[in-house]
Amino acid sequence: MNPYALLETINDPADLRNLPEVQLGELAKQLREYIIDIVSTKEGHLGASLGVVELTIALHYIFNTPDDLLVWDVGHQAYGHKILTGRREQFHTNRQLNGISGFPKRVESIFDTFGTGHSSTSISAALGMAMASNLKGEKEKQHIAVIGDASIASGMAFEALNHAGVSHANLLIILNDNAIGIDPSVGALKEYLTKVKVDRNLAKNNIIRALNFDYSGPIDGHNLPKLLKELKRLKKKKGPKFLHIITTKGKGLRQAEQDQVRYHAPGKFDKNSGELLPKPKGVLPPKYQDVFGHTIVELAEKNEKIIGITPAMPTGSSLKYMMEKFPERGFDVGIAEQHAVTLAAGMATQGFHVFCNIYSTFLQRAYDQLIHDVALQKIPVIFCLDRAGLVGQDGATHHGVFDLAFLRCIPNLIVFAPKDEIALRNIMFTAQLGLSHPIAIRYPRGRGKNLNWKKPFSQITIGKARQLSQGDKIAVLSIGTIAENVHQAISMLSAEERIAHYDLQFLAPLDTALLHEVFKKYQVIFTVEDGVLNGGMGSAVSEFITKHSYNPQKVISLGIGEQFIEHGTVEELQQIVGIDPKSMAKQFERFL
Repeated sequence: MNPYALLETINDPADLRNLPEVQLGELAKQLREYIIDIVSTKEGHLGASLGVVELTIALHYIFNTPDDLLVWDVGHQAYGHKILTGRREQFHTNRQLNGISGFPKRVESIFDTFGTGHSSTSISAALGMAMASNLKGEKEKQHIAVIGDASIASGMAFEALNHAGVSHANLLIILNDNAIGIDPSVGALKEYLTKVKVDRNLAKNNIIRALNFDYSGPIDGHNLPKLLKELKRLKKKKGPKFLHIITTKGKGLRQAEQDQVRYHAPGKFDKNSGELLPKPKGVLPPKYQDVFGHTIVELAEKNEKIIGITPAMPTGSSLKYMMEKFPERGFDVGIAEQHAVTLAAGMATQGFHVFCNIYSTFLQRAYDQLIHDVALQKIPVIFCLDRAGLVGQDGATHHGVFDLAFLRCIPNLIVFAPKDEIALRNIMFTAQLGLSHPIAIRYPRGRGKNLNWKKPFSQITIGKARQLSQGDKIAVLSIGTIAENVHQAISMLSAEERIAHYDLQFLAPLDTALLHEVFKKYQVIFTVEDGVLNGGMGSAVSEFITKHSYNPQKVISLGIGEQFIEHGTVEELQQIVGIDPKSMAKQFERFL
């Protein structure tokens, strides 16, 4: 018997709307099991999509999507949406090279009305759509934003709520309240929402009503009949509306309900038992995030002035180790990158050594604070930028490929990329000794290469590069962990002794003494980086050449060109942009 017989009759929401309501419960069961079935072997974000199965069905059943416009905040929870909107047969390709994206994506489907991946953008986008509909005279058109309790605490969401409340736009905001984002939600708003759930008096006179929204709820987000009834009612009302629903992240899989952090994106697991599949045994090099996490604890044990801050990523960044060991000095500030940066600056003015750990892609959201509140004032905040470079299956919204370019143009900012785990430890040690300027340290997702990485600390000279290998024909300048690919590429060649390899370490300040040495000695120079070429390390080297009137025979910059890189494994994406070892070896060989 086909366990997905009903689900397979739904090829778009029009098919869904032809079902009688009594069949929707069975559809929810099949949709939930289908998501578990595929994600158990193909991996991806699990808990968030399981938690909104009933809501997804109800929204597409009541509203006339895609004519009515539906925006999913972040998009972690949009798997059910994708399956019901014509992508069921492609869902097994989710997050794989040339497959469908793990997030809503406008070019992928007309039902994906707005591309998401970073949090807290849904209300602004849906409000913009609603206001545009008013201007076009489309008064009956519906606009829905689904946002979680962690995302709604972000500043951008507050800004949009403030505007929406006086806009008279036909907008419905659905708060999917499960008390968790990736890690448990934090902050006063989270505590307020918790009280609203149990205090009916507070629910009647709450902050959302004060912002001119027609507020309803909280209601059980897994009760389909209640959801359908309330959405039907709200569909008939004009103006800004707000529906508060309570859901359980990971609903329908016991382990995912009990361990919501781990099952946010659990990797492979047994679809029947829910148990995670065992990882290959053996001693592996550490993840870079864990090198950071354990090193900051080690340093904080001896330096009571060290503080750690992260905007909602204590597990992903491994700042959780410090928060457990020194809870008074480790802070999760919620999804609030701008606040995290300026909070760090404020603490640093008072003599603390503040490590502000933000994913590279999320620091983009705090660029003004980085310039105005930190660099302009020379406040020595220590930025640790996790997930730099190509990050893999999360795709274009999450690759940390712009940081070298957007950081190096900022005055007063030191920019460092460690070659390996040992260099990461040593620059963290160096930074907490005291710097006169802020520093950005960027490092990748995934594991390093060294098993013996916990070596005694040694101080790094700011602005000093290193020569890794000698050669007389070609010079290769690299920055960061892409040095390992360069090393492998050189090792593939029979004339490897003719290639000199330099690890710049610092993009700002550049080691100009070393660059003078290189350009006086070599006529063929390669620059290699795992970031965008426009404005990146290769651009910095080209500017140096022009400034000092060098005229080398050939300068070739390898990195990411003028394109957004989609999803796939890091190895696949490196091959696409030509910074994998084999591609680089072919490039080097042309000049030997």
